Amino acid sequence: MMPVAHRRLVLALLPLLLAGCVGGGQVRNVFPPRASLGQLTVQPDGHWTLQLRMQNYSNVSATFTRIDAKVEIAAQPAGSVSAAPNLRIGPESADVVDTTLAPSPAARAAVAALRSGSIAYKLDGRIVTSDPKGDYKYHFEGQLSPVPGLPGVLR
Repeated sequence: MMPVAHRRLVLALLPLLLAGCVGGGQVRNVFPPRASLGQLTVQPDGHWTLQLRMQNYSNVSATFTRIDAKVEIAAQPAGSVSAAPNLRIGPESADVVDTTLAPSPAARAAVAALRSGSIAYKLDGRIVTSDPKGDYKYHFEGQLSPVPGLPGVLR
């Protein structure tokens, strides 16, 4: 049989032990999402089709409801894009959204002149998510290079 002091100690610690078992589960880590360019395709009419790569860095799924971005190519303002994809992206995962852009003449000329190497680009904008709810500003800088055998396509 247990001494009285031991029983009292066990009874005093029992609620703490039970509290540790209740409410466990995964901690929701929500981090700001980001967008980058996965591909730029020059269309016959001079417009660009942009493949925006939407990145969810959180450990929970997120529904991307809106993206707005100012696009800069080779230090030239190219224009702005907007999309309302209503796209659910899993935890620590990515997906793509296609949008079109009527580029500025300077940006169009910079892309047309690129034969090899790479060209710098920047995206500045915001991403809105509905679940979990958030409105995030973002900035991304990257490089695009011509794809061999696919004229007018940069990745």
